[in-house]
Amino acid sequence: MLTSKQRAYLKGRANGLDTIVQIGKNGVEPAVTKQVADALASRELIKGRVLENSPYTPHEAAAELAEYTGSEVVQVIGTKFVLFKQKKKDSAYTL
Repeated sequence: MLTSKQRAYLKGRANGLDTIVQIGKNGVEPAVTKQVADALASRELIKGRVLENSPYTPHEAAAELAEYTGSEVVQVIGTKFVLFKQKKKDSAYTL
């Protein structure tokens, strides 16, 4: 569980990130979950977007992806969301 200070720090770090995951009309499917898990393993902090034709709201998609990948939802703003999963060793983020 992230504290408010940790969440604020990660929001600032995520500000300059590009969106690397898009949730479309098929929703959160196994291929998307695998992509998110792989991205979190290498980057720790990722930004995603829910398209208009998706059956999920951004909050629902972020929560479901966080549950499947064991990550934390940092922020949901508009159609975008940020997920974080800290590495056990050699983390780029000091929390």
